[in-house]
Amino acid sequence: MSIQEEIRQFINSNRIVLFMKGTKQFPQCGFSSRAVQILQAAGCNDFVTVNVLETPEIRQGIKEYANWPTIPQLYVNGEFVGGSDILMEMYEAGELQDLLKAEA
Repeated sequence: MSIQEEIRQFINSNRIVLFMKGTKQFPQCGFSSRAVQILQAAGCNDFVTVNVLETPEIRQGIKEYANWPTIPQLYVNGEFVGGSDILMEMYEAGELQDLLKAEA
């Protein structure tokens, strides 16, 4: 199975996935930490994280998967949502909370 197939399968097997540096409990970059905080502030605690620092192939592969150059990356129901800046904008507009509730 290619790394792209592995990523697709993982995204499609989990409702909310955050590809990040570090873990939910121990983020290892400011943007990843911010993404976790935004999700939690939006009332979402049941998301799965993938630590891209553990697997270089996933770290590069996820950038290619979404054609998005930075990490973190959030996926909800198989759809790419965005990185920490987009999450913050959506949170402030109430859109992130709606997206997470609508899909619950």
